[in-house]
Amino acid sequence: MKSVFNLVSPETGTSYVIFIEAPPLKTSPGPWPVMLFMDGDDQFPVALAAYREARAAGLVPPTLLVGVGYGASYTKAVNKRGRDYTPTAHSDEPASGGAAAFAKFLTATLWPELERSFPLNRKFRGIAGHSLGSLLVLAVLCQEPGFFTHYLASAPSIWWDNRSILGWVAERQARNEALSAKLFIGVGEEDTASMTGDLVLLENQLIARPLTGLSWVVRRFARRNHFNVLPESFRTGLIFLLAES
Repeated sequence: MKSVFNLVSPETGTSYVIFIEAPPLKTSPGPWPVMLFMDGDDQFPVALAAYREARAAGLVPPTLLVGVGYGASYTKAVNKRGRDYTPTAHSDEPASGGAAAFAKFLTATLWPELERSFPLNRKFRGIAGHSLGSLLVLAVLCQEPGFFTHYLASAPSIWWDNRSILGWVAERQARNEALSAKLFIGVGEEDTASMTGDLVLLENQLIARPLTGLSWVVRRFARRNHFNVLPESFRTGLIFLLAES
């Protein structure tokens, strides 16, 4: 079942376009795992195709897929990804640093709306993104542990604000609070040296001081760059995260 609706956020003041792909209730009564995908205007069709392929192969269970968008693509002024997906402010993007308010919209406004409409599995709350959307995924993992349980970060923009997200990870490690979560990170082997190199820094940091209770994996895709890696990254990530759910 497909549907689209608008939802105004009191946290950010923005009206978001919410894209829904729900399993058929007659054959899959739930409760369902849920995956929220950022950049819904541009990337939700890719997420749907990746899920449908994995579902047809019997590799994932019936799942509620949700795309969060703006009703406009990346380059349009009404698209606020530069504000919503960045956890810190930087002069590269004057409106940046709004990730905390946006994350609150996802958990306090959007999620209750989904719960009113669909049978959700509270043990599986997933969030997914690509590039800047994956920066948000990592920020939420560091700052909002306990709400989301499954994280899909495709080609994360670790470079943002002088790699400030690595400092957030270090703070999360220092708190040493246990969490029960799974994290998938995907990247194309032919992505930029900055993207692949920064990911190695994150990997080494997680290996040197593991986050208690976090199961994580990194997959590198041959002959894929920052753009064409998306279908494989989403499909492989969904299979990893949804296994045994």
